[in-house]
Amino acid sequence: MGCHAHSSPLCDISDKKTVVLVGNPNVGKSIFFGAWSGVYVEVSNFPGTTVEITAGRVSDYALYDTPGVYGVGSFNDEERVARDVILDADCVVNVVDATHLERDLFLTAQIIDMGIPLVVALNFIDEAKELGLEIDVEKLSEELGVAVIPCTAVKGEGISEVLAEIPNARRGNATPEIEHEVLTLLDRIDTRPEALMIAEGDEVVAERHGVSIDDPTGGRERVYTLRRSRVNDLVAAAVKRPDNVSRIRDVIGRLCLEPITGLPILLLVLWGAYQLVGVWIAGDVVGLTEESLMQGLYEPWIRGVVSGFIDPASAVGQILIGEYGVLTMTVTYLLGLLLPLVVGFYITLSTLEDSGYLPRLAAFVDRVMNGMGLNGRAVIPVILGFGCVQLGTITTRILGSNRERTIATAILNFVIPCSAQIAVIAGMLAAIGMKYTIVYALVIFACLVAVGTVMGKMVPGESTPLLIDLPPMRIPRLSNVARKTAMRSFFFMKEAWPWFVAGSLGVSLLLVTGMLDLWQEALAPLTEGILRLPKETATAFIMGMVRRDFGAAGLTELALSPWQVVVSLVTITLFVPCIASLMILFKERGVKQALSIWAGAWVLAFTVGGLLAAVVI
Repeated sequence: MGCHAHSSPLCDISDKKTVVLVGNPNVGKSIFFGAWSGVYVEVSNFPGTTVEITAGRVSDYALYDTPGVYGVGSFNDEERVARDVILDADCVVNVVDATHLERDLFLTAQIIDMGIPLVVALNFIDEAKELGLEIDVEKLSEELGVAVIPCTAVKGEGISEVLAEIPNARRGNATPEIEHEVLTLLDRIDTRPEALMIAEGDEVVAERHGVSIDDPTGGRERVYTLRRSRVNDLVAAAVKRPDNVSRIRDVIGRLCLEPITGLPILLLVLWGAYQLVGVWIAGDVVGLTEESLMQGLYEPWIRGVVSGFIDPASAVGQILIGEYGVLTMTVTYLLGLLLPLVVGFYITLSTLEDSGYLPRLAAFVDRVMNGMGLNGRAVIPVILGFGCVQLGTITTRILGSNRERTIATAILNFVIPCSAQIAVIAGMLAAIGMKYTIVYALVIFACLVAVGTVMGKMVPGESTPLLIDLPPMRIPRLSNVARKTAMRSFFFMKEAWPWFVAGSLGVSLLLVTGMLDLWQEALAPLTEGILRLPKETATAFIMGMVRRDFGAAGLTELALSPWQVVVSLVTITLFVPCIASLMILFKERGVKQALSIWAGAWVLAFTVGGLLAAVVI
């Protein structure tokens, strides 16, 4: 099957036979990919999206892992990416959850209707047995017309058997009524999978072929009804269910969604995540890696090495080993600061994913997030932004539309202070009393609500509804969490380091050309005139552009009244993202949006700070 006219990474990566992993969210596809792909792995954003495609090699095949989807279509970025990758597949391995066959086999039936050779990996077969489900695998295979391999992927059971079955992959038994509609389109459409998409009312695929669809909604509903009926018949024929048995993990899962019990559970999870990422890693671990190892050992060593060849006071010396040097600050930020935070973030995310709590958290807060033009998924990057804004920005990838990613990114970079900055702010507020602390908290909360509401009304496009599956609650497996964390951390650092080099190089050039001093002089009228703060406060804001907690720490050295402390802390909280966050913004959201947020933060910070100063000082 050749590449079609649409944009697809499969056209560029390999000429080998392509095997595509497909499945609903949380069915264990990544375990199959990790077990098969070996050393060679490549992660890249699908063209025109922030959705990642993971590519690897197994035997004589090119292997691709798609985002978790419930169906193949054009409703969101994940479905569009899965659609275009599947349309170019030579073979599909469909991973299904044996405990949720009514849900997962809908996607299986759709792939069979496409006419693509298929192998079904029936995962979580051990959990199905625990639930008392009796699945007649042979009957299921016979009805589908493809091989069905029972698996327990987390234990490594069935993975090699699925791989061995790929050469025997075959087209399954299509739904007869849908088959008839597809065949009538093949005289105008060059491939069967795309003919099915058009029969289902997919207007994007229809436009590629110059075909008009009279009633896309009607086509979708008709095909959906036929396919749902077939899946129900399949499950009735192949699965025998016991009487309902309530288990402790089911009880916990329900408690996570109830308003009375869900809120305390949410607070406990947030406290645990913050203690891990925001306190232990951002404090103790980063204190060891950044201060003791990098600043205490690495930076003196590299300065000594470079000083043997280059004068440290020269322009080149400043760029390489100066205060913002490429070989000093950049390496320290990447390895001493960012790497521990990235690893901590992905440990947290992977643990919440594997436990089954993450989708429940999204469902629990969905109504609250709707007021900001977001759905419940957005709570995840917002929460993680309190640990590290860069990581929160990265996590906006999980949101379903570009509009939602734009709103969430703006909230993170306008309003949310990172854990390092929070530590300095908390210390300064503790020294001036509870009254001032309450004023600071109320102003920042009001800004959060205002930014979210305004962005929700201004950003064009539509937000996606929260369509999310609630998998069973499970105890996360250490090996699975470690594998996900290692792979995600590696590829993030691989993509991030050039941006950090560019940022430190830019600041170093400002320093050696004297432009940094000019920035300080230019800011002085704003700090004195609008904020009613000492002229020296400008230096703290300049340092805040490099790193937010440096800016907040710079305020501790100034003689400020309690109300001046509140004004300065509100302003620096709302001030521009630090260099690390700005570099991530460029990478994730593009130059135009990153610069818009950066410029907007200036306006927001000095407007709110100036209004507060006019009232209290």
